[in-house]
Amino acid sequence: MTQAAHSPKPGPLAGVRVLDLTSVILGPFATQILAQLGADVIKVESQDGDNMRHVGPMNHPGMGHIFLHANGGKRSIVLDLKHEDGREAALKLAEGCDVLISNVRPKAMARLGLNYDAVKERNPRIIYVSCVGFDQEGPDAARPAYDDLVQGATGVPWLMQAYGAPEPAYLPTTLSDRVTGLHAVYAVTSALYARSQTGQGQSVVVPMFEAMAQFILGDHMAGLTFEPPRGEPGYARLLTPHRKPYATSDGMLCVLIYNDKHWRSFFAAIGEADGLGRDPRFATHGARATNIDAVYAEVARIMRTRTTVQWRELLDAADVPNMPMNSPADLLASPQLRATGFVQDAVHPTEGGMHTLAPPTRWSDTPPSREFAPAPRLGEHTVELLREAGYPAGRIEKLLENGACRSAGAS
Repeated sequence: MTQAAHSPKPGPLAGVRVLDLTSVILGPFATQILAQLGADVIKVESQDGDNMRHVGPMNHPGMGHIFLHANGGKRSIVLDLKHEDGREAALKLAEGCDVLISNVRPKAMARLGLNYDAVKERNPRIIYVSCVGFDQEGPDAARPAYDDLVQGATGVPWLMQAYGAPEPAYLPTTLSDRVTGLHAVYAVTSALYARSQTGQGQSVVVPMFEAMAQFILGDHMAGLTFEPPRGEPGYARLLTPHRKPYATSDGMLCVLIYNDKHWRSFFAAIGEADGLGRDPRFATHGARATNIDAVYAEVARIMRTRTTVQWRELLDAADVPNMPMNSPADLLASPQLRATGFVQDAVHPTEGGMHTLAPPTRWSDTPPSREFAPAPRLGEHTVELLREAGYPAGRIEKLLENGACRSAGAS
């Protein structure tokens, strides 16, 4: 792997250097994971910075909350990639990197002179990862893509209405971006492994539409799996409107009575072993799936007969899976997440006190650090990174003067 000029961070990707030309959520989410795993991630930004810098709430301009949570552990350099000197600086940085990752459309990258062939000419071992809207072999290759559009195109609003929403709706989370971001992470790490075996770099395309289609169709192809079809699309257990947190006599509780053992334990715990426990609708997994609406509706009726605390004690004793219905605020105070160190309290050097999220995985031999650098100010590391790339002080000053780059605090 390419060794960074500064001290390598701990973690399984220590010594890997990533040139990050991504913005918004998909790419930054992926590259923050790489940074948390120990990679040295160089975030290339425009003069205005990543769009998510400007989405509040925030304590200071350019340091929005989503940006802070997707860019920790990275170093920021501002380059004008349309400027000849800015483009050359990006290529110079790429010479010392293992990975270049972008979510700029390939035609735009080609116009900038930063397409795979151009970068490969400077660094034949580069892993060049393009996060795109659509696989580039299809008719939609050039279309723009955003989370909402890809959720819609892969059927999420249709599923929401089939589930019982009054009208089609997107999920209130950037599902497409984050699902595809995880694909980008394994694309990078797998390509690095392949290079370790062959010595060759390569180009990898990570498309949002196909990644989400895989995610959705894996659950909901259903009867359309077969030709001719054996029914309609949709996994019935996921689409029943009764699949939701249950109301107790004083609150809400999430309960999943799933396998035969759970159902026997549940009926025994509530004194229904010889009542509902003998109802043929509840007898087998197949019978419950066929009668899923009635099954969930009956459980909803029963759940209203006890308090949340009473149910948790009873269900825990019976080994029936249950969890509280948490809010984001509840998650920040979760005893589990606090005990594991996943939720941490930190002090950002410019933004003050804040909560941060650690890597969720644990490693026996190459653990990622749970204390990593905070999200950078725009252009915070421009001068530092240009020095590492071999630019002398006078040349850096000229780049700053002609607008090819910008440093934090420069007007």
